[in-house]
Order: sequence, then C-alpha cells, then structure tokens
Amino acid sequence: MTDKGLLPVYSRRLREAREAFGISQRALGIEAGLDEFVASTRVNRYETGVHQPDLLTLQRLAAILKLPVAYFYAEDDDLAQLIADFKKRKRGKR
Repeated sequence: MTDKGLLPVYSRRLREAREAFGISQRALGIEAGLDEFVASTRVNRYETGVHQPDLLTLQRLAAILKLPVAYFYAEDDDLAQLIADFKKRKRGKR
C-alpha cells in the first residue's frame, strides 16, 4: 500500500469516508452515476491518486457520503473533522 502521506489529500479522504460510511467502491460509484461496469475501477483510481474526479463527480460522491466537498481537500486532519462535524450538526438542525 502507498504511504498515505504520498497520496493526494482527496484520495485519502475519499477512501476514509467511504470505508467509514460502509459502502463498497462499486456501490459508491454506481450511486454517483458512474457506469456499473467501471464504477469500482474509477473509484479505486480516485482513491489511489491515479485520477482526480471532476467537480461534478466529487459533488455526487460527497452527497452520497453526506460530506461537503471541502472535506476532501482539507489538508489538516483536525480541520477535515471540523468540516465533517459542522455538516452533521447543520443536518441535525433541519
């Protein structure tokens, strides 16, 4: 496995968020509108830093994982957690 410090931050955050959500790469990709035959491969490539998702795709992935897009680009782990917590708190007030 690649050292997590060498992965782009969005790759690391995507994998962590997907695993915490308890969804497979394939299921996440399909829910985000990716073709079912390439969904697993595409999400895997995002998570390994081979490819970067375009903004629309990342917005769809974030919506499924119930996280704001900003979470995926927060380089500091504490800031990422604050962003995630803020989103959860706002969701609870609706």
